[in-house]
Amino acid sequence: MARSEFTTEAIRSRVQALGDWFHNLDLRGVRTAPDHFLGDYPTIKWNRFAHVVPEDLSGRSVLDIGCNAGFYSLEMKRRGAARVVGIDSDEGYLAQARFAAEVLGVEVEWRRLSVYEVASLGERFDLVIFMGVLYHLRHPLLALDLLREHVAGDLLLFQSMQRGGEEVEPLDSDYPFRETAVFEERGFPRLHFMEKKYAGDPTNWWIPNRSCVEAMLRSAGFEIVAHPEAEVYLCRCGERPPGIELLEIVTAREEVRG
Repeated sequence: MARSEFTTEAIRSRVQALGDWFHNLDLRGVRTAPDHFLGDYPTIKWNRFAHVVPEDLSGRSVLDIGCNAGFYSLEMKRRGAARVVGIDSDEGYLAQARFAAEVLGVEVEWRRLSVYEVASLGERFDLVIFMGVLYHLRHPLLALDLLREHVAGDLLLFQSMQRGGEEVEPLDSDYPFRETAVFEERGFPRLHFMEKKYAGDPTNWWIPNRSCVEAMLRSAGFEIVAHPEAEVYLCRCGERPPGIELLEIVTAREEVRG
């Protein structure tokens, strides 16, 4: 459709035809999710941590994993990113993202991929966005390992739903076999498994507490440099911890894929 054909009614009709939107985008005056249960989402969340993302992304590449309808991909283009790739495993979300980018005249590469397939991209990105994905995965730590091993070149913008307390206790480098009390401490890393559903969603598999999020990021080889919002972290690629081998990651990935 030519841009001149994007009348308000034509945009509204297409928005409705593309189904329910989780991202409330402003498409030339047409809101895609005006009655969102979280309000003007993700804008209201983005406004709380946007200051930690470089304002000028000129010449930089961005990978948006689990891009949904493309809110963060579009924002990165507004900040001048030279290249943005948005991936999602849901073709419905990608259809929404493609339409939004077309209406706004923004060039983003959209691809249908899961986080477990990021190695197929064959490149590293200056900024990787991994927002709202971890708790939907059956293999969350594997996903972080794959990001660090294959696509993270410098910065990681990360967010996960968290439950179970904000306390973060110092962790020892080792614990004796008979140590049990530490597992009852509120600040010890916990990853809560949801066997069936949480909030009506059967894809909410693992929900970490704050201590667990930070421990998992460190374990995957990411250094936390900013924590601007309760669930959001800006990280930089750091040293991978001992015992993490590429062979282990590749083998695990192949097992996940079948």
